[in-house]
Amino acid sequence: MMDVSLAMTLLSPTSCTVSRVQPRTELDSDDPVQSLPVITVMLLHQTTRTGWLMPHRVIEGLQEQPLTPKDSVSSAGLWLGVEWDDPERGKHNGSHEGVQYFTCRHPKGGSFVRPAKASFGVDYVTAVRRLYKIDAEEVLSEEISISSKKLMWEGIKERSFESLQSVLLTRCEVNSHGAQGEIRQTTPNVQWLDLGGTLLCSWDDVAAITRQLERLEGLQLSSNRLRLPSEPSLHCQAFCSLKVLALNSCDLTWTQVLECAPMWPQLEDLCVEDNNITELQRPEGVLQGLKSLSLSSNRLVQHTVLSLSALPSLEKLNLSNTGLSDIRFNDTAPGSFTHMFPALKSLNLDQNSITEWRVVDELAKLSSLVQVSCRGNRLVSSDGNPRTANQMLIAKLGRLVVLNGCEVHPEDRRGAELDYIKMFGEEWLKAAGQSLTSTQFTCQHPRYQNLIDKYGAPEEGELKKQEPFTLKNQLLKVTFVFPDDAQRKPMEKKLPASMVVQKVKGLLHRLLKVPAASLRLSYTSPKVAGTEFEIDSDLKTLQFYSIEDGDQVLVRWS
Repeated sequence: MMDVSLAMTLLSPTSCTVSRVQPRTELDSDDPVQSLPVITVMLLHQTTRTGWLMPHRVIEGLQEQPLTPKDSVSSAGLWLGVEWDDPERGKHNGSHEGVQYFTCRHPKGGSFVRPAKASFGVDYVTAVRRLYKIDAEEVLSEEISISSKKLMWEGIKERSFESLQSVLLTRCEVNSHGAQGEIRQTTPNVQWLDLGGTLLCSWDDVAAITRQLERLEGLQLSSNRLRLPSEPSLHCQAFCSLKVLALNSCDLTWTQVLECAPMWPQLEDLCVEDNNITELQRPEGVLQGLKSLSLSSNRLVQHTVLSLSALPSLEKLNLSNTGLSDIRFNDTAPGSFTHMFPALKSLNLDQNSITEWRVVDELAKLSSLVQVSCRGNRLVSSDGNPRTANQMLIAKLGRLVVLNGCEVHPEDRRGAELDYIKMFGEEWLKAAGQSLTSTQFTCQHPRYQNLIDKYGAPEEGELKKQEPFTLKNQLLKVTFVFPDDAQRKPMEKKLPASMVVQKVKGLLHRLLKVPAASLRLSYTSPKVAGTEFEIDSDLKTLQFYSIEDGDQVLVRWS
């Protein structure tokens, strides 16, 4: 951006109104930009391919300002006032030398540029032809030689636009639909259309394109600033087959999304990430067929999330990076199912501020929930081990099939639930017979009694006493013995419970000078005399095998 002083044909403000205009493809004598007195205020995007893009708004009713002694001759001429999508790129609020030429939402979101630096874009069909056309005659006229031998082209045909099912026009400066009916004649079979980051400035412009694409099912409109339609229901026919819609980074509020929603009667998948969505209102009479909704990277007012329960068909919900710390379904007691979100199967809560395990117990109230992602939160087990935290998630969510993108196998669930029983068994025994305490324990561990019914009550010798998370408490004293080498003395070592078997073998390799790949491990416990347990996976931890203080690890090699 340049540091601008306005001169010669400078414009001074009077009372002005803001409106959107249809941009033209070139700056000719009839262009409003050159018909003074007018300043064009543009919401511009910059890309590596196309440079400056189109005007979105015009401020009208401005008068000429004569050159003053403060202004330099090099500043003479016409300037365009620019409001940036990214306000960090601007320099001012639309004023110069105390004169307000246009207004910006951000105090540093404005700049002045010369008209020569602005591109006003092309219509849809022109953009398609530029991006997709292959000139068959030009290709056939070229000679290609390899090792002095000339190759002949065969079977080269000009690409047919009619066969295109996907059209990707991201950052391609599309500004309008062009001639009436031309889109329907040129690309009638398009099912997926990407118009992200284009020069379209209103939903009316978008509808003028999609109305001619009768098979359109997926539409990408991210990184656009679109003026809302005055009568959304009038555009239903333009989006009658639309099932998937992306409106990421469009500076939308949830109220505006709901206002537009009548245009999309068949919509099943809506992505509105990184917008200006905070408070969520109930979607009454709209989006009733929606199956997937992504609100990622919006700072949500968390108690309004329950408004989404008015979407009866919702199966997948992405609430990652939305600032959530709590979710509550107060319509039902712990251990029961809520009537809210009856169809919800998948929930993404990554990168939030969840610290309380009762939030997980609330999720257990969702009757259809089988897939959860909860990475980047601060759900911590008493031993501080992330693997233990994952085990607690599995144990608390009895129908969980996928956790953090990984399938929960039956053996994983069995191990997690048995460890959960041991982990809180002492609290359970203390709570038994005391109705008040028992009720409190049940609220904190709603599934515990179900697990007792499934596996049986724990014995005192099996219980894991909860220790505070310190390095000392995480070290296990184990003895390595060598049954096939009577001359070698046993070795006692203190190892972290979270140490994987592969690293244990690495330690033994350094101590014994035996290749790690040749080592075979098992262990015995004084609690189960005469029984030897095989350690068969290098990627599991000592804790996974329930190795405790005083156990012996038997080391053999071939």
